[in-house]
Amino acid sequence: MVSTRTPGQPRSRGRLTGRRSTQAHPATATAVPGGRARAASRPGGRRGSRDFPRQRGDDPGPGGRPEPLGPARLAAMRRVQLLGCAVAAVWAAAFPVVSDLANQRLWGTVAAPAYLLAGLLCATLPRRLAARAAAAVALLGAVLLPLALLALQGRHQSEVMVVERSARLLLGTGSPYLTHPVVVSDYNPYLPAMAVFGLPRTLLGNAGPLTQVLGDARIWFALTFLGCLLACWRLLRPTRDRGPVLPLAVLTASPLIALALVVGGVDLPLIGVCCLAMALAERDRTVATGLVLALACSLKWTAWPALPVAVLLIWRLYGRRPAVRAGLTAVGAALAVVLPVALAEPAVLREQVVRFPLGLTAIHTPAGSPLPGKVLAGFGPTGHTVSLALLTMGGAAVAIWLLARPPVSAIAAADLLAAGLAIAFTLAPAGRFGYLALPAVLVIWPRLAAHRWTARRPVPCLLSLPLGPPESVRAGA
Repeated sequence: MVSTRTPGQPRSRGRLTGRRSTQAHPATATAVPGGRARAASRPGGRRGSRDFPRQRGDDPGPGGRPEPLGPARLAAMRRVQLLGCAVAAVWAAAFPVVSDLANQRLWGTVAAPAYLLAGLLCATLPRRLAARAAAAVALLGAVLLPLALLALQGRHQSEVMVVERSARLLLGTGSPYLTHPVVVSDYNPYLPAMAVFGLPRTLLGNAGPLTQVLGDARIWFALTFLGCLLACWRLLRPTRDRGPVLPLAVLTASPLIALALVVGGVDLPLIGVCCLAMALAERDRTVATGLVLALACSLKWTAWPALPVAVLLIWRLYGRRPAVRAGLTAVGAALAVVLPVALAEPAVLREQVVRFPLGLTAIHTPAGSPLPGKVLAGFGPTGHTVSLALLTMGGAAVAIWLLARPPVSAIAAADLLAAGLAIAFTLAPAGRFGYLALPAVLVIWPRLAAHRWTARRPVPCLLSLPLGPPESVRAGA
């Protein structure tokens, strides 16, 4: 008996009749007159094929209702672009007025006119040119120009100095931490792998303008962030006809990323690595997922919630063995980085990496925003205890959610991780608004890459697969 099932084709429960089935999932087939089904997209990606409609009402969804606009289509609307530029300009213009940090004031002074000019280009240029021109102007004015000004002057937030100093300490003493911190800037709240981003400054120095810029840790924070998001896009994209350059430029030029990149940027590698880990987990790249998670878990403690989320995603999609392999790879590689320092200086690691961010040391972290956890901690020991209790309860609620409804796609996993991190940053005693960029990008970028809103995985179209026996088999019969 000759098998007629093609590789990758699911087994049919009914009898093969040699005719194509007229039933398809609503997401992958649309009705046409005559009662037959038409595939909305085919493997190989002909021009115009999408897993979201080209225009509102082009393809009816279940029950004949129009499908909602996809993320890319919504972002291409002129009104959305104008609104985004206006909000960004107002946000940037507020910093010279309300901020007491010179670097943030400089960024707002340079970025606000750039956002206004970008909005003007969106309103006046033809649609096919407006988005690209506006993104280029915003990227130049909100990121490249202020970053160059600050880098050439050697100005940055204290965390950049902490990372660059940790690299010097790591090469000189074998530990990235000062043994006896005296002032706030002596504390290093990051795990040992973060010191890698300070190595260019240690190796290149700051003798001239070129080495002053290339040795800046912010450059390497940004490059890691961009590289991870590009790889995430390549893994999640449904077709090959949309490039990531414009969406990535818009995201980077937005105040959400631009301000952090220009003045500090220490959280950007963590954002990119977490997005990449979820995309690799959906694509069953178990060893790569484990290694990327190990990098995240050896940068900051806040990345550790990504480990169970990614492992459960692999478990749900591909089974227990791949999930265990990814988890063991991640834990083993992370411990190989963290454990030597933890065994050599356990008290120092606990004091600077755990107690200092939680506000339990004699010197408190200056990081703070009027978030609930910070406000509660301001009421003294009782408020600090209440803040930690609420943080624990929020973490337990997210853990229950994770076990009750494990993620089935990279979007669902990123949403769940974003919810947990948003709760943690909101209720932490030393939380600040800048930390919320991580959950925001986790929600936004996988959807842009996958070109869909829903967290459910799209059902592949089976109409393009030959369900009947090949011609040679029918001729031989």
